Amino acid sequence: MTGQSNWDRARSYQAAIAERGAVITDADYLQPAETLLDLYGEDIRARAFTTQDPLRGEQMLRPDFTVPIVQQHMAFGAEPARYTYFGKVFRKQEIDEARPSEFVQVGFEVFDGSDVAAADAEVFATFAEILADVPVTPVTGDIGILRAAVMGLKTTERRRAALMRHLWRPRRFKALLDRFGGITPVPAARAALLAEADPMANLPSVLGLRSESEIALRIEALRDDAAADPISNMERDLLDALLSVRETAPNAMTLLGDIAVDLPSISTAVDGMSARLDALSARGIDVETLPFEAAYGRTSMEYYDGFVFGFSAAADLNIPPVATGGRYDALTTVLGAGKGVPAVGGVIRPDLVAIAEAAQ
Repeated sequence: MTGQSNWDRARSYQAAIAERGAVITDADYLQPAETLLDLYGEDIRARAFTTQDPLRGEQMLRPDFTVPIVQQHMAFGAEPARYTYFGKVFRKQEIDEARPSEFVQVGFEVFDGSDVAAADAEVFATFAEILADVPVTPVTGDIGILRAAVMGLKTTERRRAALMRHLWRPRRFKALLDRFGGITPVPAARAALLAEADPMANLPSVLGLRSESEIALRIEALRDDAAADPISNMERDLLDALLSVRETAPNAMTLLGDIAVDLPSISTAVDGMSARLDALSARGIDVETLPFEAAYGRTSMEYYDGFVFGFSAAADLNIPPVATGGRYDALTTVLGAGKGVPAVGGVIRPDLVAIAEAAQ
């Protein structure tokens, strides 16, 4: 497709996806900021362009399509359903000015709970076929295995919740794990506060955003945490071993199976990976050489909670992955007001395909 414009590429990719049964859809350029803030917190402001509408309130230029497409489906769709779309998305670039702040995406979303492994394989294989003649390398991962590992830790519910919130921030996650494991000491100021018989007695007048009762609850939570047993060395070592898995899919399965012996909470997720590999093989994917990285997607795929994948060009091009995707069941529950459906999808960036092809 050398010589095609990004828009022509996008149309051809969308047509290929539509031929596989996907319904063509679209999403508004402006999205309610409240929804995105609820999902991502204030961090989204560093990545999204915002504006104010006199009637609709704060709005954001869509940073992606997935959220509005999920909202549309949860409000009006029925399962099973398949959608494809293309258009511009908008992202602030505060570090690398060479990266565009607006670019075209082509997407494919599948809402089908009849066979999640088959749906995962369908999306991956569709992208693999579209990119068959492009010099890219695939990689896969599974955030669901890591989530299951954290939820299986023998520690307090509050600690597990804290670790889950920071799965996407590896440094913060590691710092919390070390603290909960007793590797790093409690900060001196916190230790002194907790040692007081009545920590509230010497506090200044409450001037911040927290009320006195909220501060008291926070102190109680800190005391409960200080009294909790540390996460064991064995469990921390198992998590480290899990995050270090970077192999071909069959070899990764062997390593994960060994870890599951001592960390049985991941067994169901590992079984799901096995079923997905069978489904990928049935669609003609060479799973014997398919790369798997247990930590893949942790820094850039915040709403994914299961299978994740990407297709990357040569490292010396220094560009983001040409295509990415994954499973986001939990997102449908949040946007569906508690009613969730199994969902998986992904996007291709035609501009990055063009760069990869030009470098051949």
